[in-house]
Amino acid sequence: MAKPDPALLDLARYPFTCTMEPRFGDLDVNLHINNVAMAGMLEDARVRFHHRTGYRELLAGRTSMVASIAIEYLGEASYPQSVAIACAVEHIGRTSHHLAQLVIQDGRPIVFARVVLVVVGPEGPSPLPATFAASARPWMLRA
Repeated sequence: MAKPDPALLDLARYPFTCTMEPRFGDLDVNLHINNVAMAGMLEDARVRFHHRTGYRELLAGRTSMVASIAIEYLGEASYPQSVAIACAVEHIGRTSHHLAQLVIQDGRPIVFARVVLVVVGPEGPSPLPATFAASARPWMLRA
């Protein structure tokens, strides 16, 4: 993945932000938050985002799964400073949607991630409910 558009590194564009405290066990040998721990923090932020948005109800009996995730490490994250993780719906397709995530520590962007989530029904990939796009509008990446 190419470096993200600088406009995607603007925290004000994201409708949701949560704060997380790194754990000592998240550190690598260089005393930075390691890549696996950061991926876990991004996952936790997505779950919090989905909880806040009523995501499960929006899927109307369907579920979703991560089809791909691309993480761009822009800087080093350290311990014990907290990180702010922002989330926004970036794109809505027919059976999938994309989330953008931004991690900020000490006022600087350190991680940008894009996640593709596919909606799944009993027979496999399933179209998003007709009401999904309108319901997700408040959670879209702001212009």
